[in-house]
Amino acid sequence: MEKSAFLFIASLTLLSACGGGGGGSNPAPTNNTPPGGWTAGVFGDADTFANLCANPRNGTDPSTGRLYADRQGEALDEKNWLRSWSNDLYLWYDEITDRDPGEDYSSLIDSSFPTEPNAYFSVLKTEAVTPSGKPKDSYHFVIDSQEWFELSQGGVSVGYGIEFAILSASPPRDVRIAYSQQTSTAAQLGLTRGTKIIAIDGEPVVDGDPSVLNAGLRPSQVGEEHTFEILPLNATETRVVTLSPESVSIDSLQNETVISTSSGNVGYMSFHDHIAPAEQALVNAINDFVTAGISDLIIDLRYNGGGYLDIASELGYMVAGTRTQGRTFELLTFNDKYPSVNPVTGRTLTPIPFHSRAQGFSVTENQPLPTVNLDRVFVITGGGTCSASEAFMNGLRGIGFEVIQIGTTTCGKPYGYYPTPNCGSTYFSVQFKGVNDSGFGDYPDGFTPTQGGDVGGVEVTGCAVQDDFNHRLGDPNEARLATALYYRDNGRCPEPISSLSRLSGGSNGALGTGIQGELTQPEAELIKTPLRKMRLMR
Repeated sequence: MEKSAFLFIASLTLLSACGGGGGGSNPAPTNNTPPGGWTAGVFGDADTFANLCANPRNGTDPSTGRLYADRQGEALDEKNWLRSWSNDLYLWYDEITDRDPGEDYSSLIDSSFPTEPNAYFSVLKTEAVTPSGKPKDSYHFVIDSQEWFELSQGGVSVGYGIEFAILSASPPRDVRIAYSQQTSTAAQLGLTRGTKIIAIDGEPVVDGDPSVLNAGLRPSQVGEEHTFEILPLNATETRVVTLSPESVSIDSLQNETVISTSSGNVGYMSFHDHIAPAEQALVNAINDFVTAGISDLIIDLRYNGGGYLDIASELGYMVAGTRTQGRTFELLTFNDKYPSVNPVTGRTLTPIPFHSRAQGFSVTENQPLPTVNLDRVFVITGGGTCSASEAFMNGLRGIGFEVIQIGTTTCGKPYGYYPTPNCGSTYFSVQFKGVNDSGFGDYPDGFTPTQGGDVGGVEVTGCAVQDDFNHRLGDPNEARLATALYYRDNGRCPEPISSLSRLSGGSNGALGTGIQGELTQPEAELIKTPLRKMRLMR
């Protein structure tokens, strides 16, 4: 099976169907066509169709504490809302092919867009590509509103609590565990970083039936069971465990540690998600680093797909401190219909500062934030470093703060959205682009580590290093962390990086390291849903 198909199936089955209970208690007249009927290029007001639902929900909306606003409508109302809303707010609205919402889009239904209105939403985007040839908009998706609320506010997700990494998606396949949530049953059973998946439900990973493998890697229902034959890191014999998906609290920050060196203490933390609980976790970690008197900080963002932009701004302040005073973290720019006003909030566009006070995600609002007040930061990156994580890098670079990148090219997402709910689904449609204090935000193909990086371009001073699944995150012998420490001591990358091979050797045949700038293996693909690759505003 081709790589793209394997990843596509495995990465999308987490998304749930939208909608909910029976008919609403306050039926409203249906107005499911713009005045005069549908005409290409003519759009009704999105508010005309908002909350008119084919399957309205009853009860209290947990995100607002008020009754659901749903009223009885039709699927066509939902599609008309999506069409008008997209034309109004989508960043590249003039690149959408206007399609008749009255047509049937059932043939486009899949696990990502599980209802007919959702399927219509799937085509309301640009088809353009970036200079490298990848889709200009790879970030267009929808999620069940309840699932989004649980993840974004409570840091709870249904699954095994494992982040699988696909090192090779076509036979001979290779699947490892990148990291696991510490409170999960899987972690307690020893399914932690570096563990190699040998078989799933009796089907060998290396060349087995992909439908069986995908079903096990991304289960669709709570309570189903799957057996995994695994080879733990540094083990010589395999064993079999049975896993069942459960509600797991996401550890947004792991492996906080202080590394003692002859030239001072170095702080390290692996930061995985910019979700609400991360605010408190980051404050705790920075306070610890202040107490330890660190002279340098290494932030591991290799698997961080993003989240709330305000949390990225807070982290920028907590790293750079006084250097950020009076400077812009990011300025949002919307489509050309809104040159000076934020169309979502109605407010005049003003720069987002580096927040020196908590924004109230999980720390008391307006509480002063701690800072290590450094002059530089080391950032470990990978292909999964995306969105708000890239904004953190771009925001600091915009004020001339030294960012040293260790790892591989980031995903390339200078765009973001305001998650917008309607009829039980929350929609993510690119609405804005972000630029830093220097006015730079053009990195649709990501940031690339290279010595002699060019500030203002996509190149960032640093070292290209492959992921190392033979060591745990935070281990000073892990290849990317070891490279950061080497650079700190020597002011350059090790040449060749293969000199670190003694640090990256081990069991399971994991990836080794290559010469600077010559990665000899592809970057591992994590099975992460689009909802964890975001740049969000509240």
